[in-house]
Amino acid sequence: MSNLWYKIHEGCGPHLLLVHGMLSSANQWLPNIEALSKICQPITVELFGHNNSPAPTESKLYEPENYVSEFEKIRTSLNIHKWFVCGYSLGAALTIRYALTFPQHLKGHIFTNSNSAFATKEMATAWSRQAEQTRDRLIAGGLDAIDRIPVHPRHAKRLPVQLKKQLVEDSRNHNALGIAYTSAYTTPTSSVRDIFQDNSKPALLVCGRHEKRFQAHCQFARKHMPLLQVANVSSGHAVNMEADIEFNQHVTQFIQSHDA
Repeated sequence: MSNLWYKIHEGCGPHLLLVHGMLSSANQWLPNIEALSKICQPITVELFGHNNSPAPTESKLYEPENYVSEFEKIRTSLNIHKWFVCGYSLGAALTIRYALTFPQHLKGHIFTNSNSAFATKEMATAWSRQAEQTRDRLIAGGLDAIDRIPVHPRHAKRLPVQLKKQLVEDSRNHNALGIAYTSAYTTPTSSVRDIFQDNSKPALLVCGRHEKRFQAHCQFARKHMPLLQVANVSSGHAVNMEADIEFNQHVTQFIQSHDA
């Protein structure tokens, strides 16, 4: 049984694991669950320290390799032979790593804009240098310090009003130590840029074309990741929330195409 909180939603068809990003929650998928449930069975999960999931004090549990193990525990506990996985932002870095580790249990994988997944060695090194300082600052500052992180949903400008309200409400349940450990031990080592050329399963990148800093990563992935399909949509970073109709359509088509 996984140590992560997760929820199985009613639906029909193959299972789809949905993994949110930093400082978000499972509720970020609210605009997608109803549409996707028509062709699959969504499973939403929350990262350590986020909303309903625990915040362990052992740093190794936050490492990307452990998240891969946690996702695999969910699959085996539900007796799922093969499934789809989908990750957003930091969650995408984790689901891509899962896809590369356990391709035999995968029908295909989906991801959205993720600067952590495609971080260069220079960027990852810079994050690592700041990791302990960031960790200590967030633990000392608590939720007030977390509120000031730029990717906190309270700073989002394009999210639907009610969804933003929900994510901000969820953020009050985040655990300061868990968020600090995520910043220190998950993000700096989450890049899959140097290994995703080993991808062996159908992949879909739903790319928000308005996030300018991600476009170079998108082109790099298009060039170097085997079996990758790219669908550009009219959104910024928060692809599944800002362009939910387009996202739902592309994911639906992808799952129907690869649910053999």
